[in-house]
Amino acid sequence: MAQPATRPQPDPNEKLVKVFDSEQESEALVVKGLLDSASIDNDLASASLLQDAFPGLGGMLILVREEDAQKARNLIAEYQQNQPAGDDETDETEEIDTLGGAKRD
Repeated sequence: MAQPATRPQPDPNEKLVKVFDSEQESEALVVKGLLDSASIDNDLASASLLQDAFPGLGGMLILVREEDAQKARNLIAEYQQNQPAGDDETDETEEIDTLGGAKRD
């Protein structure tokens, strides 16, 4: 009978690096899911609990192994580039102009 694949035990001395932080827990959870789906081990933590290591941060942050950091950052950057711009005020103005008011020639 084949032995089930076991994951290596985490090394308590391995270096973890921050690859993402956000004031919004929901955004951090989405990024965590992205990294999970790419099989990148990560840890989601409250930045307020880690003030000694990362002073000045609030909200949530994601830590990964140092050797996975670049791959994680690349995935996060690709994800962020593919997100629609939600805070673009010009889109709202254009929508208002097209919904009401007469056309100007």
